[in-house]
Amino acid sequence: MIGKGGYIYFVSNKSRSVLYLGVTSNLYTRAWQHKNNEGSAFTRKYQCYDLVYYEFFDSIEAAIAREKQLKKWKRAWKDELIKEFNPTLKDLFYDIEEYQ
Repeated sequence: MIGKGGYIYFVSNKSRSVLYLGVTSNLYTRAWQHKNNEGSAFTRKYQCYDLVYYEFFDSIEAAIAREKQLKKWKRAWKDELIKEFNPTLKDLFYDIEEYQ
C-alpha cells in the first residue's frame, strides 16, 4: 500500500445507511481524521466514521477522476462495488497500514 499516488474511499455510519466518498493522498491519516470526528461536516453530521472501501491509484489525478466517476453512480451500484471488496462491510481502518 506504499505509494505517492492517491486513494478514493468510502466511509459509512454504523448502520451502513449513509456513504461518503472522498479522495486523499494519505488514506490512513484521512481515515483517522474521520474516525476522530475531524472529517468533513457531512461525515460529522451523519457519523460516518468507518472505512468500508478504498482504491489506490498511481496519481492523485487518476484518483480524482475515479471519484468523479463514482459520484455519478447510483447508490445500488456503489453498494455492490463495496460488497464485492468488503463482503461483511467491516471497518477496514484497522487493516490498513499506517505507513503509506
